[in-house]
Amino acid sequence: MKIAAIDLGTNTFHLIIAEQTASELKIIYKTNQPIKLGEDITKENKIIPAAFERGVNCLKDFKASLDEYNITKIRAVATSGVRSASNGQVFINTVKKETGITIDIIDGEEEANLIYEGVKLSGAIQGKSLIMDIGGGSTEFIFCDENGYYWKKSFDIGAARLMQKFFKSDPISNTDQESINQHLKDTLTELIAFGKEFGATTLIGSAGAFETYAEVIDPTIAIREMAKAPIAIDAYHQLSKKLIGSTHQERATMPNLISLRVDMIVMASIITDYVLAELNLLQITLSTYDLKMGVLQTIK
Repeated sequence: MKIAAIDLGTNTFHLIIAEQTASELKIIYKTNQPIKLGEDITKENKIIPAAFERGVNCLKDFKASLDEYNITKIRAVATSGVRSASNGQVFINTVKKETGITIDIIDGEEEANLIYEGVKLSGAIQGKSLIMDIGGGSTEFIFCDENGYYWKKSFDIGAARLMQKFFKSDPISNTDQESINQHLKDTLTELIAFGKEFGATTLIGSAGAFETYAEVIDPTIAIREMAKAPIAIDAYHQLSKKLIGSTHQERATMPNLISLRVDMIVMASIITDYVLAELNLLQITLSTYDLKMGVLQTIK
């Protein structure tokens, strides 16, 4: 049976189609579009007209792909960008009218659940770990091991949200960095307290920014062909320092750094640095399986 999942992220919309059998999910098609639904969302808490139109047009394209593959079982989920917008329901209603696609708005807790299930399928969880999924609007954290998860929470500290609030200089100034770190300290108190008790040693990065780290560190890596991969922590720290210290133009010329992430990768690096340091995490693993793979597993 063919099934499909659509993930309407704050930055990127994803479509993934799989063949489901009793024993496995085989991916047969996937695509994404950099919609930037959360563009300027912090100003009036609304999806602006240009982003609204980009989102609807993208889902029309996705519907054409679904029809091409004769997909009837589909689940589409919307995360922080839609659920926090005052006109999020209007967007969902418009998509339904224009494409026939029904979108579920999921809360932060369900988002974390689905991320955990997707990452678990990758085989990346080995021992006590912290899964981190840095989105545009929110970032999810899950403390877990192979047997299950023990604490999970979604925070409104996505890369796009932080960028709109704090990124005022090019390259980012020490003052802006200090403001972000203070905001993270104020926001993530509960996370850090639990994490110090839990004692995870591995940070598992769920797709997104972590795929970018891996691809910039090693431009030859075949990221689309793997479910998980190690990211050398020393190489990550060198890259993070370079990303944070560089200008927009300098980052724009780096290999495998897509235009959507040229600035947001700075925010992602600051978040990653903060969590690594506060929890004394010793290694990083990339899981290319994320929310989308979790959503696929909910389709019956």
